Amino acid sequence: MQDVDEPKRYEQVAYRALEHWYRQPVELDLLKYRENAVFRIVTSGATDGVVRVHRPGYHNRQSLQSELTWTKALNAAGVHTPVPRASLDGDFIVELPGTGSEAPFLCDVIEWIDGKQLDSVTGETDTTEQELLSAYRVLGGIAARVHNQASAWTPPPDFKRHAWNAEGLLGECPVWGRFWELEALTKENVSILQAARSKLKAALELLGEDAQHYGLIHADMLAENILVTGTQVNLIDFDDCGFGWHLFEVATPLFFYLGEPVFDRMLEAFVAGYRQYRPLSDEHLQYLPLFLLARGFTYLGWFHTRKETDTAKELTPDVVETVVGLAMTYLDTP
Repeated sequence: MQDVDEPKRYEQVAYRALEHWYRQPVELDLLKYRENAVFRIVTSGATDGVVRVHRPGYHNRQSLQSELTWTKALNAAGVHTPVPRASLDGDFIVELPGTGSEAPFLCDVIEWIDGKQLDSVTGETDTTEQELLSAYRVLGGIAARVHNQASAWTPPPDFKRHAWNAEGLLGECPVWGRFWELEALTKENVSILQAARSKLKAALELLGEDAQHYGLIHADMLAENILVTGTQVNLIDFDDCGFGWHLFEVATPLFFYLGEPVFDRMLEAFVAGYRQYRPLSDEHLQYLPLFLLARGFTYLGWFHTRKETDTAKELTPDVVETVVGLAMTYLDTP
C-alpha cells in the first residue's frame, strides 16, 4: 500500500482549497493519486465537481493556466474536455503554502463528467476484444482531432508547458525523472538503458520537430482518460500535456499491451481511427518502436520519482522487464 499519510495530506489541502469555491460544507472522495491527487466533490449528497491538488514543484501557475487555456480552445474546436470553474473570487487556480521548504500547492476545480471509461491501464475491465478495438479506433480519432486543433491554433504569448522532446525525454533532467537511477535496476540494466538512451536521443534529434509530426499533445491518452456520456466522447486529465511528437501520443495507449496477442490489431484500430481525421503515413509509422521505448523510459522515471504510489510499487517489476527488453532489441537494430 502507498503511504497512507500522503493521500490524507492532499485531502486536507483540498478541503482548505475548496473554501475558495464553497460556502457550504463539502465532502471529498479520492479518485486518483498519481501525478496529482484528484477528489470528487460532494455537496448535499450529489457530485458537484472535481478538485485537483497538484504535486508541489511539478507545475507552476503559468503552466496550469496554459493547460486550462488549451482545454478551453479544444472545447471551442469540438473536442470535449472538462470545463474549469472559477472560485468565489474569480480565480481558476488557488495557491496554498506547503510545509517547511516544500513548494506551494496549486489547486483547481473542474466540472464533473459522468461517463464510462473506455478502458483501464491496469486491465481490470470486462471489456471484450471487439469493444477494446472499437475503443482504440475512437482513441485514434480523438488523438488526430487534438493534433489538428493544436496544429491550427496559435497559443498566447504567455503559454508555457513542458516539452516531451529529445531533451525532455532523454536529457540529464527528463520531465519525469532520471529513469536510469531507478533502484529496481541492476547494473547490467543500467548499462543497457544508458546505451539505448544515447542512441535514441541521437535518433530523435535527427528526426526533428516538424509541425506535421510534432506539436501540442495530451501525452497521457490512455483509454481510461476517455469518458463516454451517451454519444459524447470526453477527453480528461491534461496534467501531462505539452509539446511532443504525435507518435509519442500513439505509443502511450499501446505501451501496456506490448507482447499481447491483440497488440497489432489495437495498433491497426488506432491508426484507422487517426487516419479518419489526419494523415499518418506508413513510412512515419515505422518510427513507432522508438517512441514505445521512449514511453517506457518515462514510466521508469515516474516510478523512480513517485515511488510512494501504489502504481509505482505494483508496476515497476513488469515495466522494468519490458523496457530492458525493448532497449536490447533497439540496440540490436541497425
